Amino acid sequence: MRVAVLADSDTRWKWGVLTARRITPEMPGSGADAEAPGTTEAAEPTGFVLRGRATPTPRQLAETAVSPVTPREVTGAEFLREVRDAAARGEGYDVIVLALVGGTVRALLQGIAELGLERRPVLVAGYVGVVYEKLADGLLLRHGADVVLANSRHDADRFRVVYEGVGADPSSVVEAALPFLGGAPYTPEPGRDTLVFAAQPSVPVTRAERAYVLRRLIEHAQRHPDREVLLKLRSKPGEHTTHLEEFPYQKLVRDLDTPPNFRLVYGHMGEVLDRTDLLVTVSSTAALESLHRRIPTAILTDLGVREALGNHHFLGSGLLTSFDRLDGKEAPEPDEDWLARQGVAADGGYDRAFDAARERVAALLAGPALPPVAPYYTESSAGGYLPGILARHRLDVTASAPRASGVRRVVREVARGAYRHGVQRVAPVIRRLGDL
Repeated sequence: MRVAVLADSDTRWKWGVLTARRITPEMPGSGADAEAPGTTEAAEPTGFVLRGRATPTPRQLAETAVSPVTPREVTGAEFLREVRDAAARGEGYDVIVLALVGGTVRALLQGIAELGLERRPVLVAGYVGVVYEKLADGLLLRHGADVVLANSRHDADRFRVVYEGVGADPSSVVEAALPFLGGAPYTPEPGRDTLVFAAQPSVPVTRAERAYVLRRLIEHAQRHPDREVLLKLRSKPGEHTTHLEEFPYQKLVRDLDTPPNFRLVYGHMGEVLDRTDLLVTVSSTAALESLHRRIPTAILTDLGVREALGNHHFLGSGLLTSFDRLDGKEAPEPDEDWLARQGVAADGGYDRAFDAARERVAALLAGPALPPVAPYYTESSAGGYLPGILARHRLDVTASAPRASGVRRVVREVARGAYRHGVQRVAPVIRRLGDL
């Protein structure tokens, strides 16, 4: 079986690779007995990362620790040419996991449909974490994939309601879970007391809000000198993940006096959770990883409970709290019913969470050639919206399209590098100057 993963950021690369392993019947890491030696000899999924403003660096890819194989950096058109040429060689992909933002998924669905493959691959899409914004838009852009994965029963119900509400076929929605949950259950260690704040690149967004969070973390460390306070960061200055980060905590902390028990850390989230006694965040998906392992977890309300922050997703969880309560050493208790609906699977049911998705993929592969891709957004249903999405991606993969010469390729790479530098470095500086 040949499986491809196309991702547009480090977090989606991690989600895509782990998802591919869990939902494809012959891939390593699929099935409840995935850890048993000798269960399969299938190869790793073939990896691609989309060239753009959030293209992960080698360090970011290595930090995900999900694959020993470095993915190839491609444009959308180059990826489609690879799919077409592989099919022509008799080495076509059986499954393609589109670990991308909604608009890019829709463009790739269009591109794959226009390849006119005799037998097209099973197309899989989904979300890398908590779905707290653009629910309808993101889902409708993903409609047309053969499998749209929901990370929980709660999400599966919401996804089907959206599709049914516009008259779109909801059968592609399959309940699963986040593919990167795991690790040893929480076990306190005598003498260890570690609070970890899981930072997010775009939540909160303003300098004042991020400075507030940083100040309260430092003050908490000062109040509790026996507690280690770690600020877990996703990326280093100049790197980007799914979202742009205008005010990195690394820069905000430079002019502050910090106590010896406060420090910044990077690295694989699972390894950090191995030594965490309390996970604090605004709305990071790391909270679900922590809850899966039964680590005490807190969702901050200091900046309000707002859709823009994403912490409204945790209403009813029992986890909402404030720095004032944390300063008093209060730890929230999660609501068990809420955990069950959110796919946390803290009760031990995680082993079977991907059975339905794996069975659907297997059935599609075993059946006749798949019908043409049939997305909800077409020029007929969204004539004022879809053309703009497709135009932004410019997926020209016609067989007659000439390949760029060596000089043109160099010029193109330089131009792309300049563009990426402008988006990642110059633009945030200009926006900050505009706020002065």
